[in-house]
Amino acid sequence: MSHRAPRRRLLPLLALGATVALAPGLVGATASAAPRPHTAPATDRSGTAGTAPAPPDRFTRQTPDWHRCGADTPAAYQCATLKVPLDHRAPGGATLDLAISRIEAGDPERRRGVLLSNPGGPGGVGLDLPLYFAEQMPEAVTDRYDLIGFDPRGVGASSPVNCGLTESERQWPRNYRPFDRNVAWARTVADKCREKAGATLAHLTTRNTARDMDILRAVLGEKKISYFGVSYGTALGAVYAQLFPGRADRFVLDSAVDPKLMWRDMFRVWAPEVEPAFRRWARWTAAHAGRYDLGRTPAEVRATFWGLVERADRDPIVVGDAKLTGADVRAVLRREFFTVRGAAELVGVLRDAAAGKPVPEFPTPPEIPDNGVSALWAVVCGDAASPRDPGRYLRDSVRDAARYPLFGDFASNITPCVFWDAPVEPLTRVDNEVGTLILQNEWDSQTPLSAARGMHRALKGSRMVTVDEGEGHGVAYGMAAGPANRCAQDTATSYLVNGRLPGKDVTCRATPGTGRGEAAHPVFG
Repeated sequence: MSHRAPRRRLLPLLALGATVALAPGLVGATASAAPRPHTAPATDRSGTAGTAPAPPDRFTRQTPDWHRCGADTPAAYQCATLKVPLDHRAPGGATLDLAISRIEAGDPERRRGVLLSNPGGPGGVGLDLPLYFAEQMPEAVTDRYDLIGFDPRGVGASSPVNCGLTESERQWPRNYRPFDRNVAWARTVADKCREKAGATLAHLTTRNTARDMDILRAVLGEKKISYFGVSYGTALGAVYAQLFPGRADRFVLDSAVDPKLMWRDMFRVWAPEVEPAFRRWARWTAAHAGRYDLGRTPAEVRATFWGLVERADRDPIVVGDAKLTGADVRAVLRREFFTVRGAAELVGVLRDAAAGKPVPEFPTPPEIPDNGVSALWAVVCGDAASPRDPGRYLRDSVRDAARYPLFGDFASNITPCVFWDAPVEPLTRVDNEVGTLILQNEWDSQTPLSAARGMHRALKGSRMVTVDEGEGHGVAYGMAAGPANRCAQDTATSYLVNGRLPGKDVTCRATPGTGRGEAAHPVFG
């Protein structure tokens, strides 16, 4: 995904969202073993205490071989590579590489500690986030923290997983029909990943990435870490806080996942959540009929859209080299309906194209990286068990298509998890009192407001900042597609600098100028 230069993608690379890296990861050198200050791992509070022994000193006492990440990057941006156990429950076995990076605090006298970060995903690389946040975060933050980036296990430069998927196999089917073909797709992806990744696959989980973070904390000689995570990164942060509550310092979660919905139900929540967004869009577009001419009442606007869907089902709408079916139209527009201007503009383009009028070319999306998609399914299928009966997905899709016409059939469709090996550990139950700040737009297509409220309930020591009428996925420090919401960002900065959460939840007004499309994110961010 690219937060640095957000742009609208009219054709998502996946029905769930594009897997696009912030920037190419840079491989660091292998760390060497040497004494290093460290503390013992905290208790696993997920209901499986005692299953994960303390990592041996050979992991926690590594000394990173810091070096300049690249000839074309600043000297202050340094990289290294650590070793982490493949299976944290059996740390004497195989290992994985963990590519890490840092930019040291700008003011050593005011330095507080380290600020780790994750850009989202699953499957998003994070090695160059220190470079990005050094530009996006105020000096009040960058003076106090070493900015620490890393590619999660299985991603980018951290022992990447690649299932050898063809371009078509990297696409989640956009319709549950024909269902037999979708079942064959899901089985093929699962079989290829099992064949290519073997025993590694089962350990590419959020839970293990959180454990890697704690080894990184020990290697850096820190008693605690602070953290900024966006989208999927909020799930990772919440799991870390659950496993290591005494090690979590100041955690900011931007655009939050509901930890109780990981992962199939997080996909399925998109179907009911887009329906009110669609109605809101129809009202807004009717009120701007003079500009968009899509209907003068909400009912007329809705009829215009569904007319285009029906037309595309009969005869695909041609836009440049793209031929869009009705399912394609629904897939493209689901995300856009949360940002009303973007949706109105796009529906106008499709209307003109259907009428044979010249329209702008759709942007050509980059090829989906095999690693991004492979890591995505590894995490989603490895974190939590999914129903094993393919027929369950067909029944759910048929029912949800009737209940939620825009996206119900998509959201309940079959995934490779049906044919994945069962997770080796249970899903981490998030239920703790770690002080955390949650930032959330009201109209977020990927992690909707209801999901953030679920995270808020799970993190009982949290405070939540809601941007009233805020649109798009991402709120602060360059995560938003449009201007950052200053109220929400200032609240986050104050917390990172002073350590004081707001006394109660905060509501901010939306920043004018947002809502013109979203940055592309891996599935949740």
